[in-house]
Formats: sequence, structure tokens, C-alpha cells
Amino acid sequence: MDAVLFDMDGLLVDTERVWFEVEEEVVGRLGGTWGPEHQEQLVGGSWERTVAYMLALTRTDVDPAIVGEWLIEGMESRLSTGVVLMPGAVELLRSLGDHGIRTALVTSSLRVIADAVLKSVGREHFEVIVTADDVSRTKPDPEPYLTAAALLAVNPARCVVLEDSPNGVASATAAGCRVVAVPSVLPIAPGEGRLVMPSLLDVNVDLLRSHIL
Repeated sequence: MDAVLFDMDGLLVDTERVWFEVEEEVVGRLGGTWGPEHQEQLVGGSWERTVAYMLALTRTDVDPAIVGEWLIEGMESRLSTGVVLMPGAVELLRSLGDHGIRTALVTSSLRVIADAVLKSVGREHFEVIVTADDVSRTKPDPEPYLTAAALLAVNPARCVVLEDSPNGVASATAAGCRVVAVPSVLPIAPGEGRLVMPSLLDVNVDLLRSHIL
């Protein structure tokens, strides 16, 4: 195993709940209502898709850049007080570090959101960070994970990706990586080259290494 590549939202940190609050607030400003059925459409998707979905849902002609600013402001405000880490996240990151295994963070969130989250998670855990600002196509396209592998100078087939969403799993699989899925909002079925685990508490270095063999 050359490296372990981590998703962020819903996998390392419990931000899907925070996203829901912000999305509900922004859609309210647009004159609409927001529910779990709407969030499910966007889990693991791109920033642009989120804004476009909100505008289509509310049938408003507000500048997409303004809607994006509302989302960023809402997330930064909430993340400034810290985030809730998923059970087992820090322990797994520390164990990988103790074993000298290289890691990267690969997220569909913007750099400003990732930076805010990393104040709680710890920037030192990741050799490489790839955000929506660093790619032209976000998940489910393979570009984010291919970019991380290229920056680490490793073979994607020798990498294990930890993901929580179907979009993220599709991105990692298309990049040629092995996948360990820990579903959050949406269910994920086992598949070729993919393990599904109930929690990061059930994931350790030996499991990740065995998934490459």
C-alpha cells in the first residue's frame, strides 16, 4: 500500500449535519424550503452543482456567486467554533502516521472550507490536500483522486481510498483505487475492490493493507 486517501465531509468529520443547516438557511433566503430529500441529492457532489440545484429548486435568478458566498459565510461561521470528528478518525490518522504510511485529503469542498475543518482535524496528518479549487472536475469524476496520486507520485492501484458517499466511491473506483466505504447519509453496497465498514472504528492499518493484496 503506497498511500491512504481520505474524503473529508461525512467521513472524517460530521459536517453533513452542518451542511444541512447552512443549506436550509440559504434556501430559506431564496424563498424556498429544504429537507433531507434535497440534501441526499447533493452528498459528495460539487459546489457548483449545489448552487445550481438550489437555484433550480427555488426558481430564483440570484447570481450563483452570491449564493456561493452565502454558503461559504454560513459554513465558516459554524466551523469557526470547531467540528465534530467521526469516531475513530484521529486514531486511524495517528496509526497511519506511526506506520509511516503516506496520506492525502481529497475533498469536493472549497479550500476555505477544508482549511477551516483542518484546524480541528490537524493539517499535519496529510502530506497532500486536494480540494475543489485544485481540479477542473470534482467527484464523481476520477480527477480528484488521480490528482492526489500524482502529487504523491504513487500508483492509484496501490492506494486505498476512504469514502462515505456514492459519488466519492465512484470517483475513487474510476481512478483505479481500492475503496473502503463508511456510509454516512446514503447507503453503499459492497462491490469489487470495495469494502463497506460500519465505522472508522472498524478500520485499521492491517485491514487497509490487506485490501491491496
